[in-house]
Amino acid sequence: MGPGRLFPSRSAVLARRVAGAALLLVIANHSGAPVLRSGGLRPPAFRPSLPTPEQAPSAATAQDRVPGSLAETLAHAQQLIERRDLAAARSELTGALGAYPRDPGLRNLLGVVEAQQGDYRKAEADFKIAIAAGSRFTGAYLNLGRLYQENAAKDPRALKKGLEVYRRLLDFEPENVEATYQSAVLLGRLASFQASLDRLSRLPAEDQQRAQALSVRCADYAGLGETARAEGAAARLLAREDLAEADVLSILPVLESHKRDDLEGRLLEGLAERKLASPATLNRLGLHYERRGRLDQARQTLERVAELEPNSVATLLELARVANQQKDNKGALGYLAHARDIEPANASVHFFFGMVSVEENLAQEAYTSLKKAVSLDPANAYYNYAMGAVAVGRDDPREAIPYFQKYCELKPQDPRGRFALGAAYFYSHDYERARQKLEAAARAPETASGAHFFLGRIANQEGDLAEAVRELRLALEGDPNYADAHAELGRVRLNRKEYSLAEKDLLRALEIDPNNYTANLNLMILYQRTKDPRAEAQASRFEEVKKRRAERAKEFLRTIEVRPY
Repeated sequence: MGPGRLFPSRSAVLARRVAGAALLLVIANHSGAPVLRSGGLRPPAFRPSLPTPEQAPSAATAQDRVPGSLAETLAHAQQLIERRDLAAARSELTGALGAYPRDPGLRNLLGVVEAQQGDYRKAEADFKIAIAAGSRFTGAYLNLGRLYQENAAKDPRALKKGLEVYRRLLDFEPENVEATYQSAVLLGRLASFQASLDRLSRLPAEDQQRAQALSVRCADYAGLGETARAEGAAARLLAREDLAEADVLSILPVLESHKRDDLEGRLLEGLAERKLASPATLNRLGLHYERRGRLDQARQTLERVAELEPNSVATLLELARVANQQKDNKGALGYLAHARDIEPANASVHFFFGMVSVEENLAQEAYTSLKKAVSLDPANAYYNYAMGAVAVGRDDPREAIPYFQKYCELKPQDPRGRFALGAAYFYSHDYERARQKLEAAARAPETASGAHFFLGRIANQEGDLAEAVRELRLALEGDPNYADAHAELGRVRLNRKEYSLAEKDLLRALEIDPNNYTANLNLMILYQRTKDPRAEAQASRFEEVKKRRAERAKEFLRTIEVRPY
């Protein structure tokens, strides 16, 4: 959880006020109330405030002691900060440091400027000086606490330091609502869930029912494994009129770490129903639906994101992924074509388009897209592998060889590269080089069956039918459901005129893969050769299979997990 939103409390500390020369200004507002944000959300506003005389009775900035020039400098600096003219504010404040190096108001304002400019260490030092000079300067404490919360990624000790700052503030101002609330937030982030609940209980009863507090309470109960209470807090949170997107997003890390995906989905849906969800949050909801297998809802939600952000390639890729999982490859190609128009130099878009084209047997589109992906990102091993897999099925299989060689160069420890290269040599009729690569691949368990299959094919091509049978049996020992190996063994049996055994092997191949090209072809030949009355029907069946053929690329892509997402 990040810093919570600032409470719209009755406390004077949390409202705008004028106390002598001190002005407590809060820049960000939500529904008329000051707002704190964190992390990927809009951050809470730092307070460009000055200490009251009660907070720093001996400081030069007490109302009755501020020299006119310093008072004017501070007032003008506040105005510059509000206008976001930070460079001018910094110049004005640093110019006054020579005369008033430890003035708490000046140091606090300078800390605000440095924090907003991203200089964490300098802002920390200035807020500390402001606190030391005005020991009860509430605004400086709150600013320092917020600074630590905002910089937890930079400083591993930041959360604990922030908690200590709020503790010190509560020592002299125990009813400070924001310090109480933010310390509860920090305790939750530090996984001290019961302590966080205890701190929340110190808030006024009305404030405990605000959305910000219910958000933290929901996360605390989830962290403690109190399912019913977490769900009850979530229901009350979603019913609140003051609910903001930040109240849900800030607690999602706790829900995720405690595997409350169901509660996360409920809260995200609540934001969407209340029309409080930004495109990023709708995107998150869409991905939640995808994880849960609710693909129709995922696609509908991501379509809403695409309508709001029509030029978001990331969203189009997510839509393509969901459509692909729904087996709607034409829809996936539509999203990818749009993404390609927006970012024509995005290699991943071309790769994804090519992979879906392979599934749709769009050979030329697959070839063109994958070739473009490799040209844009030539050092991507998987792009090279996929391109080789498509190229090996074209008129000149030798075109695939350099792509598989590149894969082997990029992933020298992966035997699947050597297997693919050996197979490419086989299709190029370079049996000697093919045998060298395939014999090496046969020694690796993950490629042994495939390597023996191609070694069997080489033996069959060379007329060594006994060796072909031996190799193909080895392939089937490693993978009894290897349809191509059964089909090739049936082909060898056919060449040896072992018609009964050939039919058995071919039918087994078709039992595993009804559209297997080699099995359908050789079963047709077998029936024609033996004058089997089933020959005509098998010939018709083979014509159907032949129209759909794009098998070689798929054969290679099955060997290695080449995923478009």
